[in-house]
Amino acid sequence: MFSFTVPLGKLVRAVSRLRGGGSALPGLVVEKIDPGFMQRTLSSLPHGVAVVSGTNGKTTTTKMVVELLESQGLKVFTNRTGSNFTRGVAAALLGEVDWRGKLDADVAVLELDEAHAVHFVNKVPPRYCLLLNVLRDQLDRFGEIDATAMLLQRIAERTTGTVVLNREDPRVARIAEAVSGPEVLYFGLDESLRSTFPNDDDMRSAAQGTTPRGDVPDSPAADVVLRRVGADDADFEFNGTSVSTHMKLRGVYNIFNAAAALVLARSITGASGRPGDAAKLVKALSEVAPAFGRGESLTVDGQPLELVLVKNPSGFRLGLKSFPAKGYASMIAINDNYADGRDMSWLWDVDFESLREDGVEVLSGVRAYDMALRLQYDEVRFGSVDTDIPAALAEFIRGSAGKPKRVFCTYTAMLAIRRELSKITTVEVVS
Repeated sequence: MFSFTVPLGKLVRAVSRLRGGGSALPGLVVEKIDPGFMQRTLSSLPHGVAVVSGTNGKTTTTKMVVELLESQGLKVFTNRTGSNFTRGVAAALLGEVDWRGKLDADVAVLELDEAHAVHFVNKVPPRYCLLLNVLRDQLDRFGEIDATAMLLQRIAERTTGTVVLNREDPRVARIAEAVSGPEVLYFGLDESLRSTFPNDDDMRSAAQGTTPRGDVPDSPAADVVLRRVGADDADFEFNGTSVSTHMKLRGVYNIFNAAAALVLARSITGASGRPGDAAKLVKALSEVAPAFGRGESLTVDGQPLELVLVKNPSGFRLGLKSFPAKGYASMIAINDNYADGRDMSWLWDVDFESLREDGVEVLSGVRAYDMALRLQYDEVRFGSVDTDIPAALAEFIRGSAGKPKRVFCTYTAMLAIRRELSKITTVEVVS
């Protein structure tokens, strides 16, 4: 049966693409007919498999790790479509293996949804894992955040080589206590930046400036520390040395995840003990552009249009902090499809007061009217409300001609917006 897995999977993939079908369907077919396909294909990689998981930042961080490793001459397999279920990985493999099932790569770096990562690591124990954060997200799927933390702990427990943890997230940092055997490394923040990150345990009414670190002690020492974030540069410290670099990425949260990417990439390449190699990684980091929809900047009618993905309260708060509204026309598009999470009550834990001065031009998506009600309570002026995303986007572009634009959007709303924008401007194709 194994000899027919790859040809059949590639056939399903080709037919699915012709019909405009989802990128994960071929992987679902292969999982059903050949459950050992992923393990058999990935087990021969010289540097093994690295899993990136957590609530926020998986796609951008995975992209950074991949580009850092490629800058060091490694051939990297990754699930570039952003389909972060196990079937998405299987589908991506079908696109890369030859007809005999051989994968030409040195290492696999895989973005995985927290729950599906557990299924994956039970089949394919990773050599490395990078665990970013634990925040309230898709409560209808995951339950409360302690349950999500347990999912990440299971990933760490199955890892055979190195576990990379966020020192600033109490629930993630505590995972080290459950790890025996693998090396544990950390990424962290300078003390001056800690108040920048909202505490998911605090409600909106909590005092301003509370520290998100909870009961995490000042130790352990982080292997890479983000010391400073500027308008287009940042300072990272490792090996006791601070290095400044230009950054194409925007948003403090993206640049914090760059520190995470540096830790993982240094571990995989062995650059931790070689300053020259580490310097090359930092230089490569300066060339990394945002992942699609994650602060991605397009050009429409001669003006920038930025897409900012928002999918939980902490992510939306950080997006509002990192992309100030002043001088920008704003649109918000909120969907509640399965990939977004069906429970939109988290919108009430986001403070929208920063949008008061300029207001919001257009609200759209399935839950546009929920968003309108939420803005009313924060006394934020808004213009039209239209649940039809293509029509709303067209109105937004017409009504804000001559101004830079920004769209805050949930995942499926972002995909719909990118499809519409691809008709009028250059948009990176993710296949």
